[in-house]
Amino acid sequence: MSRSAPEDQQQFRLDAYTATIRPITPDDRSLLHELTLSVFWRHRTRDLDFFISLGQGYIALDEIGRPLGSAMYYPSGPDFATFGLMITTPRLQALGAGRRLLRRILRDCEGRDVRLMATKSAYWLYEAAGFVPVGTIWQHEGVARDIHLPDPVPGVEICPLEPAHLPAVLALDAQAYGAYREVILNKIMSLSEGVVALRDGVVCGFAMMRPFGRVEVIGPLVAEDDRMAMQLCAVLIQRRKGHELRVDTPQQSEHFKAFLAAAGLGVVDTVTEMRMGRARGAADGPVIYGLAAQSLG
Repeated sequence: MSRSAPEDQQQFRLDAYTATIRPITPDDRSLLHELTLSVFWRHRTRDLDFFISLGQGYIALDEIGRPLGSAMYYPSGPDFATFGLMITTPRLQALGAGRRLLRRILRDCEGRDVRLMATKSAYWLYEAAGFVPVGTIWQHEGVARDIHLPDPVPGVEICPLEPAHLPAVLALDAQAYGAYREVILNKIMSLSEGVVALRDGVVCGFAMMRPFGRVEVIGPLVAEDDRMAMQLCAVLIQRRKGHELRVDTPQQSEHFKAFLAAAGLGVVDTVTEMRMGRARGAADGPVIYGLAAQSLG
């Protein structure tokens, strides 16, 4: 009988502790909140409930139940998943807990294409595991200010997002993102207000906005080009003048990023999108202009 690799064992020595890895449950919200605070992430308890409800994963604890690290994955169908809540307490980041947690979720997701967002400090861990970079994600954030609305896109009407639009939104998102995210988008839509771009009555773009941390995030945002993305964003930004907003965008367009900066949303950070498995997502046509969340793509 073959023995499990050391990284697969339930217990392991970490610094002066014997650590235990076990599956995450809804009751672990407060432990995950401790971890997010340790790395200065601004998740609220409602955000953690949201992520726990959509995914599965593992948490590492010391002998007296203190959290040392976590890792979750969010399946979209049988062949794709994103990774998120990948956290190790800063003083233990070089001691192997993150590698063990990553190994666990990789094993659970065997056979799936996988995508994640790597911070600068964790990039080496994912690269060593076999992930390859896809591109940069630019985190724009700030207090929304009054802006000059972009010129309308000819033939396109911006309307409130209604439940009747959901089948078309799901199809458009799947085309742009490269995976069918029905469960995730249903959950996000229930927490969001949004708008759609219609051409001859057909959905050709959309944007959702919901509370996240101490801000509101615009995403997912799918559009055909910069002009449509700006028109969708502008409607939501105008509704939140004086409030903190955030957009995480993979788009390298200086025009779109300048629009966000003019609206008060400057670049505050970047992460690297990485993948294992085949590349996904559209290169043209409707594309992703704003992530639903860094954990969800």
